[in-house]
Amino acid sequence: MGRLMNKIAVITGGGGGIGRTAVDRFAREGATVLILELNPEWGKKAEEEVVAAGGKAKFYPVDISDFRQVKAVFEQIEADFGGVDILYNNASVFWGKKDAPLDVLDMDVFERIVKINLFGLVYCSKCAIPLMKKRGGGSIINTASSAGVIGIPKCDSYTAAKGGTVSLTRSMAVEFGPYNIRTNCIAPAAIRTPMVAESNLNDPDFDEQFFLTQGTPLRRWGKPEEIASTALFLASEDAAYLNGAILVADGGITVS
Repeated sequence: MGRLMNKIAVITGGGGGIGRTAVDRFAREGATVLILELNPEWGKKAEEEVVAAGGKAKFYPVDISDFRQVKAVFEQIEADFGGVDILYNNASVFWGKKDAPLDVLDMDVFERIVKINLFGLVYCSKCAIPLMKKRGGGSIINTASSAGVIGIPKCDSYTAAKGGTVSLTRSMAVEFGPYNIRTNCIAPAAIRTPMVAESNLNDPDFDEQFFLTQGTPLRRWGKPEEIASTALFLASEDAAYLNGAILVADGGITVS
């Protein structure tokens, strides 16, 4: 029997990157996966591929930075499925060519990045928690970054949002633990995705050879599958006593 059998799992940003990989992993473990995705082509394709493989999935188009849209989607989810067991707040955005040090940062860019990365997480959690309470508990998995636990230059908007995610995770764990709702956080870094291509590989100042030989103790890029597996663990009963944990998944970069 799968580790998520008969669970209703919401994954934001489930149409691409780590989120898309997590959609497949959760579905293979028996969950009905609800894909919240801004890009309708990606979201629909993810749904179709899961169903074609024998899994259960449903795509809901939504901009998570718009609370009215999020509220409407979760009301529809409640009508369709009655509740939610798992919320994986995966969706994030990194604007490597727009984010910047605070003294030169465009405030519209700051507000937009924080709106998606932090407010989107807040909006989805706010709407999911009452549905989890109805089910007697649940698991919330937030996505931070190495930028949320150490200083990262030239991305002050992203760093602010991810630092807020780390702190909010701890607060949510204390607040909702008594309702049997566990809240934990994954802080990835150096995962080979399109977002990393934007944040590192397309940066002329980034030395990939140095990174692979000296910058990371594991001497390689991380894989989306490795983060999806961590999310699966946190979603499952294997992590039943983890609450408020910040799991840094970066190959050792932040401790080297």
